[in-house]
Amino acid sequence: MAEPNAFDLRTRAVAAKLREADRPPETAEAWATRRKALIVKMRESCGPIPEKPCDLTPKIHGELKRDGYRIEKITIQTRPDVWATATAYVPDAAAKGKVPAVLVVHGHWAWARRDPVVQSRSIGLAKLGFFVLAIDAFGAGERHPKPARGTYHGALMGSTLWPTGHSLLGMGVYDNQRAVDYLLSRPEVNGKLGITGASGGGNQSMNAGALDDRIHAVVPVCSVGSYQAYLKAACCVCEVLPNALTYTEEGDVLGLVAPRALMVINASKDAVQFSPAEAERSVSRAKSIYGMLKIPQKFKHVVIESGHDYNQPMRELMYGWMTWHLKGEGKGEPIPEPKMTIDTPEDLAIFPNLEDRPKSFLTPTLFAAKEAATLIQKHDALKPDHPEMWTARAIAVRKRLGEVLRLRPLDADAKLRVILGVQGSETYKLFPARISTDNEFEINTRNLSPVAKPAVRMNVILHMEGEDAAAIRPLQDELMKNGESILAPTLRATGGFKTAWGGVAGASDHTAAEHGIWIGEPLLAQWVRDAMTTIQVAKNSARKTPFRIVSFGQAGVVTAIAAGLMPDLRAELLLIDLPPTFASDTPYGAGTLMGLLAPGILKAGDIPHFLALNAPNNVTIAGSVSLQGNRLTQKEADAAFAFPAHVYKTVPGGTFTVSADVFKPEALGK
Repeated sequence: MAEPNAFDLRTRAVAAKLREADRPPETAEAWATRRKALIVKMRESCGPIPEKPCDLTPKIHGELKRDGYRIEKITIQTRPDVWATATAYVPDAAAKGKVPAVLVVHGHWAWARRDPVVQSRSIGLAKLGFFVLAIDAFGAGERHPKPARGTYHGALMGSTLWPTGHSLLGMGVYDNQRAVDYLLSRPEVNGKLGITGASGGGNQSMNAGALDDRIHAVVPVCSVGSYQAYLKAACCVCEVLPNALTYTEEGDVLGLVAPRALMVINASKDAVQFSPAEAERSVSRAKSIYGMLKIPQKFKHVVIESGHDYNQPMRELMYGWMTWHLKGEGKGEPIPEPKMTIDTPEDLAIFPNLEDRPKSFLTPTLFAAKEAATLIQKHDALKPDHPEMWTARAIAVRKRLGEVLRLRPLDADAKLRVILGVQGSETYKLFPARISTDNEFEINTRNLSPVAKPAVRMNVILHMEGEDAAAIRPLQDELMKNGESILAPTLRATGGFKTAWGGVAGASDHTAAEHGIWIGEPLLAQWVRDAMTTIQVAKNSARKTPFRIVSFGQAGVVTAIAAGLMPDLRAELLLIDLPPTFASDTPYGAGTLMGLLAPGILKAGDIPHFLALNAPNNVTIAGSVSLQGNRLTQKEADAAFAFPAHVYKTVPGGTFTVSADVFKPEALGK
């Protein structure tokens, strides 16, 4: 576990404060009320679902006869053009009469549904007389853009869903709901259903069981801990329930399974977020709910001496639990695992060649791009034809932005606090300082001012590597030649104040970004707050001195939003290498900050729409680089920023300039 810094400690303190009043329900009536409200909030966090389920259009792509069961290679359509690859294990017993079914979800095993660990429980259940459906998670296994062993659906691929308001967790919840629809359509299935999985699959099991009453028995393995424990670990995007800690903890989510059967299995040597100690916090809450409902026999918690796994002792516990609650046989005692032969992943492949997949086969990034295009088109359609129309529209966009980012009022009394005294030379004074941007949370700033005479301009410079970013220095030197003052902040969890978690799959801020989303404070919102407070402090200091905000790269997104949310601000904006959009039909490029990807941000607008909020302030875009790392041509940049260009033609008083040329600091001197 990484050593926490100030950002981590604040995040955990916020989470603890949010949940400090949690108490178990005292009556069935109180629980029924809480349960109803919690389901609504969870569904909101998961993201949108279709108004009407589409046709499943199931297709069997091949069959394999095995000892005691047969395998069917299946695809089903869970949403329009979203195809789930799955394996059905049909027991020979189904030929004599209907049988119960179990949905098997996989977690982060190298071959997804085809992995030997996942096959083991699928085959074991089939040999014990259960119909089994093992399904690939969205973006995993054969649903990955380039299926192969060990592919990963999280990080900069799974997070492409966040700006649209969708989540990888929510896509999984709905996939599993449609898988239940499919199981209930099978003539072999008697309507009694269970679900089980480990790690990320354990989370899927818990969430599906919590939100789908058609599932009668739920067994999450090596996945239950507490939501607050996730703030002490790195996890996959598929395990993040946006804003969850603003309204619940994991114990109540487990409780949603009641009055149906729930067995939680933990490993004694698991990571902190799945550890028995953390699980006990949630298990005790769930146990109290089952006890209050007078069905304690339907809940069980077992700790196995093991590391993170879904091993044979765990599987045998699950067999007994499913047999008791789906067949009415036994009392849940472990059932010995039948002998089995594992198939190769190649034998279970549905699409051995990528070109065999349907042309309309949507992966997470393609689905996100399609959803993003719909949202952006709606915003683009609201181009104003007179200034008053934009004034009204800008008010609505700012309001929606505040709601999406869950912004709170700034501290009107925020000031610079010098921390190391005034340093510098005969011509310029340097004083490191801090600004309190969030109650008592402070960020560092570098401040430079000319000594001999007042500055001709105040500049706030934003870079996502902070005040010491190498890219700032040439610009800083040029501004000092011009006699201008500089205030460069290090936004929280950036630069020298990054968390110790390190990056995941190309996203350097992966874990900090996830932690912010858990507590309902996406990093983008926190950065915008830091930037707005810094701008406010600098503007108060500058008084009537000309004022400019300069940003580099992805900091331009923060700048466009922060300045756009300050309608009375009079400032020039210089945005160097600004990304043109949140939308992407491929995984974001390495180096993209996941903290920018606030859930639902595209419901308020895209980067160009937020830029337009700055009218009539003068805005210059000096180069544009996509979140895939591609530099736009002049033609591409003009097209990307056509919306704010139109607004500036409609609203008098300001200029909007777009140049695709690489920025040169010496140009400022001219």
